[in-house]
Amino acid sequence: MVQAIVFDAYGTLFDVHSVEKKAEQLFPGNGREISERWRQKQIEYTFLRQLMGIYEPFSKVTTDSLRYTCKELELELGESDEQALRNEYLNLDVFQEAKGVLEGLNDYQRVIFSNGSRDMIEPLVSQSVISSLIHKIISVNDYKQYKPVPASYQSVLRNLNVKRDEVLFVSANGWDIIGASAFGFRTAWVNRKHLPLEELDVRPDIESADLSGVLRLLNHTD
Repeated sequence: MVQAIVFDAYGTLFDVHSVEKKAEQLFPGNGREISERWRQKQIEYTFLRQLMGIYEPFSKVTTDSLRYTCKELELELGESDEQALRNEYLNLDVFQEAKGVLEGLNDYQRVIFSNGSRDMIEPLVSQSVISSLIHKIISVNDYKQYKPVPASYQSVLRNLNVKRDEVLFVSANGWDIIGASAFGFRTAWVNRKHLPLEELDVRPDIESADLSGVLRLLNHTD
């Protein structure tokens, strides 16, 4: 039986590409490119820092990846522009179906588990329409182990006092779902971009285009 529903934050509950509007305002004609490359570089830097053993919190990763992105696009990033774009990560849009799905999970512990450092993820959640629907926030920064290494997912068990098969982990990031599945969590992949499954010999328990798949899985199995 599932005891806890554990959600990734960025891309799963919160739309990271809602930063595009501000980026376009600051750098006309480049908003979408900044948003896409910034996010990709964020993920790349967490992987590289984990592999190299030079951990830094996600707040620094976010700043560094934005600076790199603007250099790559040959855009002059002033201090005020940088701060304005960083602030967007504290006010990301919540995906349309998220609130209703979370309300439908009243019988479960609802947790966010994020690569985001607490100085980013806690303000983001607290200002959102889903703040009252989340029971706990777990940040990898508490243990300084980025997803998808097994040690990061172990922190969920530590915090919630549950077994691996009592966790349903939900993420829109394919690499995160593969990591959680390999660790032994039950998993629901929110495949918003309709991407193929990674060729890593691990499969999620369910795949859906949005968060409503979580409700379908639980209604079928519990």
